[in-house]
Amino acid sequence: MSYPTRLVLDTNTVMALWFFRDPGLTALHTALDSPRYVPCCREDALEELRRVLGYSQFAIAATEQTRILGSYRERVKLIAASDPAAETPLLPLCRDRDDQKFLEITRDATADYLLTRDKALLRLARHRLVRDRFQILTPERFVSDRLA
Repeated sequence: MSYPTRLVLDTNTVMALWFFRDPGLTALHTALDSPRYVPCCREDALEELRRVLGYSQFAIAATEQTRILGSYRERVKLIAASDPAAETPLLPLCRDRDDQKFLEITRDATADYLLTRDKALLRLARHRLVRDRFQILTPERFVSDRLA
């Protein structure tokens, strides 16, 4: 595979990396600082991250929310939303409509990987409309397969 490798991280993966600082994902966090890996995102996914950072159960101070969002935003390549009138390759439909955007971002960015822990998204990895375009993996699997 040629470099840079394009990645899409769902919101839970971003939270695992930037808020929870999951020690099992340290290699991924480090890799995202390398020009070999380009995380791709779209404005609506950044807005979802902003909302999640504000959830009361996380009790994240406003300054820390701003820092996390800014740190992630600095690293991503922003992808424009697809024109609904344009002919774009079909994708399977997610049960959770909020997850559909991550498939779309991965497709539109011509990304190599979508990293998620979401079981419904992971099941779509075998779908005929996905399997030949990009891989859907857990971040842990990506680390063990690509960064170990």
